[in-house]
Amino acid sequence: MSHDIRRLPFADAEASRRLQQEAFGGAAPVPDADGWPPAGSRPWGAWVDGGLAARATVRSFTSWFHGARVPTAGLGGVTVAAEHRGTGLLRPLVEAALAEAREHGEVVSTLYPSAPGVYRGLGYEIVGSYDEITVPLSALAALRRPPGVRTRRAAEADVPAVRAVYERWAAAQNGPLTRTEAPFTVDPEDLVGPDADYTGVTLAVDAADGGVLGFVSWTRDAGYDRAGVLEVDDLVALSPDAARALWFVLASFGTVVGSARISTSGAWSGADVSRLVLPDHAATATSRPYMLRLLDVPGALGSARLAAWTAEVPFAVVDPRTPDLEGSWVLRVSDGAVRVDPDDAAPRTPADRPVFTAGGLAQSYAGSQTCANLRLAGQLHGPDGHDAVWDALWTGRPVHVRDYF
Repeated sequence: MSHDIRRLPFADAEASRRLQQEAFGGAAPVPDADGWPPAGSRPWGAWVDGGLAARATVRSFTSWFHGARVPTAGLGGVTVAAEHRGTGLLRPLVEAALAEAREHGEVVSTLYPSAPGVYRGLGYEIVGSYDEITVPLSALAALRRPPGVRTRRAAEADVPAVRAVYERWAAAQNGPLTRTEAPFTVDPEDLVGPDADYTGVTLAVDAADGGVLGFVSWTRDAGYDRAGVLEVDDLVALSPDAARALWFVLASFGTVVGSARISTSGAWSGADVSRLVLPDHAATATSRPYMLRLLDVPGALGSARLAAWTAEVPFAVVDPRTPDLEGSWVLRVSDGAVRVDPDDAAPRTPADRPVFTAGGLAQSYAGSQTCANLRLAGQLHGPDGHDAVWDALWTGRPVHVRDYF
């Protein structure tokens, strides 16, 4: 079967919309010629016999990994028409889109998979999840307003402080978007304007100096019985008392709302530290796995800001599914600065160093798995003498994601 893979023009935007709606359900927005392609996105298509048979979109994001802003290709809306599934269109479509992402300087790619196994064959691996937890407000009845922290409604003048709180939190994690690119920018009109996305954005502020210590963005559901829900997009706090104060505000709705549904990550691992202040962890959760793939090994690892110590570790990637990532390198760390140099003298399958699969390196870089676990999973081979150092370099930050695309 012959196919034609290229950037998707507006002339095929309606066919792309129908494919998206067919695959994911719901009502996809009608494309607009003046806004094509949407800001920050690069749509791709695969045509068979002149008809659009598959589509995918790459969004340009920036993510936080290891204290650095990392250019990221967010892959989404991947769809193959029912009649063309299993014909080999997916791999060349994704590879073409990722090749362009490299040209744009994007060194990692992430996605939310509908079928993780499909993307493992393309070098992606699960490193975290986007979770929605539903907390019965009755479980928060024991909360008390903490001293030293007061709460107030955010105004337009507070938006820079809200951004600063999010950035301080996100910079300490692996995975969160910087929210400097559409559609996740933090704009005043979206937060607190007359047509804001939320019923309210509540701030936790230092009672002494008024400094913003956290925020929660919430939307009140209809009704005033226990079937109602508070939808919470963000609850970010920089101190335990700030977290308690924000949870107390949500708990105060307990007489007219039954539960709060909160977008978070690390639902059951305790990785969302704002939940550690709760007296009762009663909750239900739904999770969407988040997958990562490296596009440029030296570019991704070399952007990190690691612990201020010195190390030198040879390593390799051998994975026939991702020939673009294969190679041998030497990782050198000096006072936290990282350099990754090619080791062209090493054989294709070197026996003198740890050898990762593409998915194994993705998990290690994200800090979601140790070398010992990767070896158990068959994603790391070779001598283990450098494992302790490698783990110390890469596993210091939890994985968090807060934006779904």
